[in-house]
Amino acid sequence: MLRFLTSGESHGKGLIGIIEGMPAGISVNEEYVNRELQRRQKGYGRGGRMAVESDTIEIFSGVRNGRTIGSPIGFLIRNKDYQNWRDVMAVGECDRAGDKEVRRPRPGHADLPGGIKYNQPDMRNILERASARETAARVAAGAIIKKLLDNFDIHIYSQVLSIGEVAVAPYEVNEQNLDVFCDIVESSPIRCADIDGEAEMIKLIEKARKDGESLGGVFEVGAVGVPPGLGSHVSWDRKLDAQIAGLLMSIPAIKAVEIGDGVMNASRPGSEVHDEIYYGEEQGIYRKTNRAGGLEGGITNGETVWARAYMKPIPTLYKPLTSVNTLLWQQEKADVERSDICAVPAAAVVGEAMFAFGIARAFLEKLGGDSVDEIEKAYCSYKDYMKRVWKWERI
Repeated sequence: MLRFLTSGESHGKGLIGIIEGMPAGISVNEEYVNRELQRRQKGYGRGGRMAVESDTIEIFSGVRNGRTIGSPIGFLIRNKDYQNWRDVMAVGECDRAGDKEVRRPRPGHADLPGGIKYNQPDMRNILERASARETAARVAAGAIIKKLLDNFDIHIYSQVLSIGEVAVAPYEVNEQNLDVFCDIVESSPIRCADIDGEAEMIKLIEKARKDGESLGGVFEVGAVGVPPGLGSHVSWDRKLDAQIAGLLMSIPAIKAVEIGDGVMNASRPGSEVHDEIYYGEEQGIYRKTNRAGGLEGGITNGETVWARAYMKPIPTLYKPLTSVNTLLWQQEKADVERSDICAVPAAAVVGEAMFAFGIARAFLEKLGGDSVDEIEKAYCSYKDYMKRVWKWERI
């Protein structure tokens, strides 16, 4: 079973990741992972931390001569800002541990419920791990997992559809236009394919910056080239749409997820929702629409798999909200940590990592082996079966 684990605090020594279950023979290099980490650090509306950090990965195990060897992959991303925090965040005794004490929890953050759960009156011990800084390790893991999917022509994408009240129509991504789409989105500071919408989003972020506000939004993430038959309908925990929703909901500040046009479909009649099935001699079975987001009954149906995640505004406000000082037990303004104004473009990149993990895990469950050669043989056999028995010609 493919899985990964992360460890580390926002201002600690660094972030650690371990990936287990990666087949042998997958090409991996640190330069590629570092480019993915840079994508996460970009995006209009990011805060001062991005000027401090320049994330790079150090792979410690599981890779030799540029390829995975089947054992767990261990890696480290060092926090450069730790040099300014070592007297506060050291593992041993800290000379200034109380200097950055947090006693005024931020509404909307994990500060207060985490402090209660773990009995940590100094809520820095909560926010350091709850910080979105942890997602750098997810992006690194996702980059390595994407290399597995690349071997089988499965490609992950993302796009921002709204910032605050400014929304744009989604770019309909498929195998034919994927490269053009990626060129557009990767050149956008918002990760938005609509140039006019991008300009309005930037204006809104600047206004929020001046007002001491923060902004949320919506991003779409998807996978092109996914074969039918991943996931299952037979048990609730094997439904791939449920797994994908959980993975996206695990990203900090994500409060809602829809698979395909899930929200709009709830108000439409069935004739305008379900994707009709057609057949042609050349293309075999095909669909003209993909409102289901490539998933029916918890199983991929061969169309592009896509979902949308809804991100709330970041809880840290430079004009802080009312909170309670838990040392003095009186109402005061919440603590202020260095933060972004808007992190939706960065969250979209994190969404890619989590989406890649979900698709790769289901792919290996269906066709897995211990090496990439073994998986390729199984996949070739599966593709032959789909063409021969089910007239599936698009793989």
